[in-house]
Amino acid sequence: MLNTISLKFLKQPVAGMALLTAVIMAFPPASQAQRPSVLPTKQIKQNTPITPVNPTLPVTPVNPITPVNPTLPVTPVNSTTLKKPTSTTIQATGGVERAYTLGGGDRIKINVFEVPEYTSEYAIPPGGAVNLPLIGSVTVEGLTTEQAADLISQKYSRFLKRPLISVNLLAPRPINVFVAGEVTRPGAYTLSLSGGAGNDPGVQYPTVLSALTTAQGVLASADVTKVELRRKIGRGPEQVTLVDLDQLIKTGNLPQDITLRDGDTIFVPQATSIDLANARNLAASSFAADVTKPRRVAIIGEVYRPGSYLVAEGTAEVGTANNTTGTPAATSQPTLMRALQLAGGITPQANVREIKLRRPTRTGGEQLISVNLWRLIQSGDINQDVIVQDGDTVIIPTATTVTPAEATQLATTTLSPARIQVNVVGEVKKPGTIDLQPNSSLNQALLVAGGFNDARASRRAVDLIRLNPDGSVTKRIVKIDLKAGLNEQTNPILRNNDVVIVSRSGLAKTGDAFGAIFNPVGTAVGFFRALFGY
Repeated sequence: MLNTISLKFLKQPVAGMALLTAVIMAFPPASQAQRPSVLPTKQIKQNTPITPVNPTLPVTPVNPITPVNPTLPVTPVNSTTLKKPTSTTIQATGGVERAYTLGGGDRIKINVFEVPEYTSEYAIPPGGAVNLPLIGSVTVEGLTTEQAADLISQKYSRFLKRPLISVNLLAPRPINVFVAGEVTRPGAYTLSLSGGAGNDPGVQYPTVLSALTTAQGVLASADVTKVELRRKIGRGPEQVTLVDLDQLIKTGNLPQDITLRDGDTIFVPQATSIDLANARNLAASSFAADVTKPRRVAIIGEVYRPGSYLVAEGTAEVGTANNTTGTPAATSQPTLMRALQLAGGITPQANVREIKLRRPTRTGGEQLISVNLWRLIQSGDINQDVIVQDGDTVIIPTATTVTPAEATQLATTTLSPARIQVNVVGEVKKPGTIDLQPNSSLNQALLVAGGFNDARASRRAVDLIRLNPDGSVTKRIVKIDLKAGLNEQTNPILRNNDVVIVSRSGLAKTGDAFGAIFNPVGTAVGFFRALFGY
């Protein structure tokens, strides 16, 4: 009966129109009531119906509190565990925060759907607050575009029914980062974006490697396995990400090269130990310090010319010291071997097995690196030829013993100078300055000088005068044995600028004395001829 009455009522024109109007008022179109992305808390409480409790069912308390067992000891809570963490440390492959957060300098577009007069583009000023129609200032700094859209939706929900908001990044701001630690030039840098922006999806953000390259490369004193990327995540704690660039060198693991965000800090720590092979691989990488840039290095100890040298990339000889093998010259990096060549080469007393390289670091510490160049000579271990760094000090110690075989082998390498000069004066057939190979012996110098001057020379001993590195002069008498091999007593190794004096024999001294008495004119003429060379 009721349905029949309702049908008759709807057939009436006036009544049908009234019912249709009531339906439209109850359900407005989408243009006037938008679907919200996040409903405010107050609106949920007002619009959510409350289900009445069935009085016949027992009431179960929510989250009942378990009473404390009085027999168990109570452990006091450490107040420090309740503090909010200020930073978190993760590995590069463990999910570094990559979402872009808004900040001053970004250009964005805020779309308010179905309300075009509220849609506009904005340049975010310093401080991160944008002034929007109807709702005023809204701070979006430190928020992603999705978070900013949710915040603006909540603000507009006071004035619009179910507002639908989107925020699009049109042009990101320049990336300002700080690079510290073991790099050539620590400091703050502004990195530009490559590619397009806004509607162009090809925009590329700078990476950790591009920042290190901008800081002119990583130094040899760096530990690239534990590079720190410090990033402020929104308004929360700082996130510290450990980046292993050594894995990037060895395996090409690109996730290690993280894209940077504005405000990031990159810290390259000092290495606690040096692996010479890894150090050489690092020096050959694209983000290492430029090998063409000269480095100031101090060299002390058993070299011919101790001092400070500017070691640069250049041409080095290959093979023997004077490159007589016909092997073409090769390009040399600023290595330890090149530094020793600039210092005139090592002396015969050098201990090439225990060379020390003292290296200062950017963080205020110092590294001490041990180098064994004998391994380079014997087995070709090229890793021992360390690439020097600006500020290095190379210490060449004195060997306690040098075998003749080792001395001869060292003399034919590029560690030693190509030639040395020795002065042989007195009773020899060709007195004067002679050129010798390094590590030449006293007997060899006498033979190059033409040998003893017949019966006038004293063949039993000669005087050896040497200028020491500390500026002192020593003189020793060396007994001559032309049949002896290399030894310190009768056939020592000569050094550069040594002076060998061959004295007159006793018979020559007696004859000269009688000649001065009985032939003074001839003696005077002989004296002037020897003095002026006529």
